[in-house]
Amino acid sequence: MNYQQIAVDILPLIGGKDNMVSIAHCATRLRLVLKDLALVNKPALEALDSVKGCFTTGGQFQIVLGQGVVNHVCEALIAITGLSEATNQESKTLAAARLGLPQRMAQMLSNIFVPIIPVIVACGLLMGVIGTARTLGLAADTPWLQILDIFSNTAFVFLPILIAISAAREFNTNPFLAAALGGIMIHPALQNAWTVGGGIHEYWTLFGLHIAKVGYQGTVLPVLLAVWMQSHIERRLRRVVPNSLDLILTPFLTLMLSALAALLLIGPFGRMLGDGISFSLMMVYQHGGVFAGMLFGGAYSLVVITGVHHSFHAIEAGLLSNPSIGKNFLLPIWSMANVAQGGAALAVFFRTNDAKIKQIALPAALSCLLGITEAAIFGVNLRFIRPFVAAALGGALGGAWIVFNQVFMTAIGVTGLPGIALVPGAGMLNYIIGLIIAFGSAFVASWLFGLKQQEAKA
Repeated sequence: MNYQQIAVDILPLIGGKDNMVSIAHCATRLRLVLKDLALVNKPALEALDSVKGCFTTGGQFQIVLGQGVVNHVCEALIAITGLSEATNQESKTLAAARLGLPQRMAQMLSNIFVPIIPVIVACGLLMGVIGTARTLGLAADTPWLQILDIFSNTAFVFLPILIAISAAREFNTNPFLAAALGGIMIHPALQNAWTVGGGIHEYWTLFGLHIAKVGYQGTVLPVLLAVWMQSHIERRLRRVVPNSLDLILTPFLTLMLSALAALLLIGPFGRMLGDGISFSLMMVYQHGGVFAGMLFGGAYSLVVITGVHHSFHAIEAGLLSNPSIGKNFLLPIWSMANVAQGGAALAVFFRTNDAKIKQIALPAALSCLLGITEAAIFGVNLRFIRPFVAAALGGALGGAWIVFNQVFMTAIGVTGLPGIALVPGAGMLNYIIGLIIAFGSAFVASWLFGLKQQEAKA
């Protein structure tokens, strides 16, 4: 394979080297930040034998080349253009500057929550195992079960500290001060937030305000806002504090001012806002019934196109950690929408006679079963529009089934077949049936209506 020639073929179709701001790559895709996307000749790019698909997401123009190939083509493009290869983080930063405000907010929340997903998944998986064991009557409250229960709850008990550390990286502030700030917000001297249902026991009276002596266990927004405030306080202090006193005064004043703002103002406001979002969703879920499932499941893939779905990690974490809710009822619905994209893409694989589309559609469809939908959405279904609509139908039907049977998960970030592990035993069968409904109905609808005859023969 002539990687140099592939790079030469691609370059004029993306507007030439003068249209390139940065270049990076992941395992299978070139990730380009371009000055003007209007200069991209997408049909000509997709017609190249070496290109398996291309799409715009997160402010980046991404070209799917395949594992191994992308490394060599990226090197060839760098040699031709004289650009240096950006890290993925640098490329994302450049791309984010070109996004609208909702997309930038979503990307920011994604950058904060994605790094802590593994620990939430680990604890959520253990929580699901314990719940299943209790449902099946296989375990009583033995010492071993109590120990495992501690393990499963840890990520949620100390969630504000985990969020604080991750948010500090995103907001460019000291992560250890942020961790201390998160610790202050769940300090044992404060009433545990999970006992608030029985009434608030004590208040402080400061500056004429009555401040509840309540911690922020199981919350998301309060610590996010507090660390954001800390980042601004720290940067302003560094401008005015003399260098000789910086090591002493800056951390001291940053933590004191941030903690006071968190306990007196930001915390109560953040809790009220977070609870408002969580309980509003819960009301829609409970009273909307199957129609809520159809709406959420059918519309989710549209949200994925905008990139705003990255912000849902924060909402889902808030649902899980809220003591009055304690379950993620959204993620199973998103899972239905994801596998439905796979069903629609698989139908395209069987219907089309275009060898190149077949080459893209089959692996894209299979990846949807693992919760990875970008290749199917941007590389196959949106290309023909009708399969995307078929996938929305499948997501809606699967979502309706999920809500009707009250299926929920115990963590965030994992959908499709791997998501089975996060569903408590009582809902596992209905989750699997939902996957079959979503995938199967999307496949049938895409098979029947997904391609025009001339597209199938493209």
